[in-house]
Amino acid sequence: MCNNIIVRTFIIMSKLLYALALITIANIGTWFQFQGHYWSDKLIFKSPWFICGVGAILSMLFWNATRFSYEYFGQYWNIRLMGFGMGTVVFGLMTWLLTHEVPTLKTFICLLLAVAIILIQITNVSDV
Repeated sequence: MCNNIIVRTFIIMSKLLYALALITIANIGTWFQFQGHYWSDKLIFKSPWFICGVGAILSMLFWNATRFSYEYFGQYWNIRLMGFGMGTVVFGLMTWLLTHEVPTLKTFICLLLAVAIILIQITNVSDV
């Protein structure tokens, strides 16, 4: 009985982890899709074919993140707010690491608020 509960809990938690992983990967790809032409002089980042091709892949990542999140939470609002928070955090980190734009105090506070949004949504589990 105890092993059954542990396995079920792991399967349920893995849906949340999959959703978070997919939303993070999708946001990293989105950063390159939209900021790549500023960050690099490579022609691939300036190509409309790159933008469209990557967009199709990223759409599937976002779609699956939404699916796993809905299966975990049973509602849509959580992934919307987690996606906003993860997008803000990923954008901030990628911009800082790759373009060396140091966040200002205002930006740092916004990043902390984005992390707070993510943590609030992760702990927002309702029994449906």
